[in-house]
Amino acid sequence: MLSYIKLILIILHSVIHSFLALIFAVLDRSHHLYFKLSKTFSWGVLFLSGVRLHITGLENLQNNMPYIFVSNHSSQFDIPTLQFALPHETCIVYKKELGKIPLFGWQMRLGPYIMIDRENRESAARSIEIAKKVMSEKRRSILLFAEGTRSKTGEVQPFKRGAFYLAAKVGFPIVPVSISGAEKILPKGKFNIKGGVINVHFEKPVTAGNILSKKDELELMEKVRNIIIEHRDIKSDSFA
Repeated sequence: MLSYIKLILIILHSVIHSFLALIFAVLDRSHHLYFKLSKTFSWGVLFLSGVRLHITGLENLQNNMPYIFVSNHSSQFDIPTLQFALPHETCIVYKKELGKIPLFGWQMRLGPYIMIDRENRESAARSIEIAKKVMSEKRRSILLFAEGTRSKTGEVQPFKRGAFYLAAKVGFPIVPVSISGAEKILPKGKFNIKGGVINVHFEKPVTAGNILSKKDELELMEKVRNIIIEHRDIKSDSFA
């Protein structure tokens, strides 16, 4: 019963913030208000759910440096978790299906986030070019979930190349982000929200300026994936 009350409150909270985000996205094309609102939205979702964050590794980040944040993905709570935890104005790369959700999806399409259609190579390539422009011209960071979809088991799935292709294009560092505990709060396919702790760790940036070939991209992809798995497992054991 408590879980359904939480769900109803989160839906109401999301509707109100989505409506405000639509207004902000239209009136403020710099999107500074949109990013500020994303902090209050994510804080509200976490608070209403009884979720606390344990964030480590922020000392590894520079304030004015755009980064490509690459994270594992196992729960709907990964997005509000990172919206709240990320210290930069960060544009999330989201799958096109989210953009179809009434109100919530509309504000995402109008806002600074970047939609990607993974089934359409030309469209996906355009999204990467948009991300490149955002990083180079607006000096904003990008967040990608390199697995492409949420893991059903909580284990880190094989990565897709998008984040690493982008890194090769722009040369900005990749920051591996490990999330653990979110899959226990709300597993994929479930609606039973449980309170608890989500652990977020920002690892030291990985240089991406020396990518010269597809082989280099794949090696970097595997390196980043292994870093995420390593720190995710450490945090999972520490807070078991």
